[in-house]
Amino acid sequence: MAESATDISAAGEHKEPGMKAEVFLPEDYTPAEDEPFMNARQLEYFRRKLLKWKSELLGDSKNTIEELQKATRNIPDIADRASEETDRALELRTRDRQRKLVAKIDSALRRIEVGEYGYCEETGEPISLKRLDARPIATLSLEAQERHERREKVHRDD
Repeated sequence: MAESATDISAAGEHKEPGMKAEVFLPEDYTPAEDEPFMNARQLEYFRRKLLKWKSELLGDSKNTIEELQKATRNIPDIADRASEETDRALELRTRDRQRKLVAKIDSALRRIEVGEYGYCEETGEPISLKRLDARPIATLSLEAQERHERREKVHRDD
């Protein structure tokens, strides 16, 4: 019997020879605690969630650039000009935060690729699915994050 050009795994994944498995993910899928942690479906769920978030941020950024280019004009009134400059500065700060967020999303996508996604960088323990669903770029478990924030607060208060 000849081997098929496409292998199908027990998890319902289709795999071309030399290609990564394509994971079937129902539209209403939500990761559950009763399934193996960071299985193929969970990883695909978070990968898609991260890619969608990144796409939204990049779209917002493109719109901002277009709006800022359109808004560049000479305003004679000094108060109006100051107000517009303040608005521009705020918008640029927001875009800078979003640029940093895109970098964190890229980092999370890399962690998915290398199999490190979903595990605390500090302890190696799994990060809760609820936390990852709320903040898919999380790199620390809730407990490790709280310790980190307490240490930061102590150092700030010094």
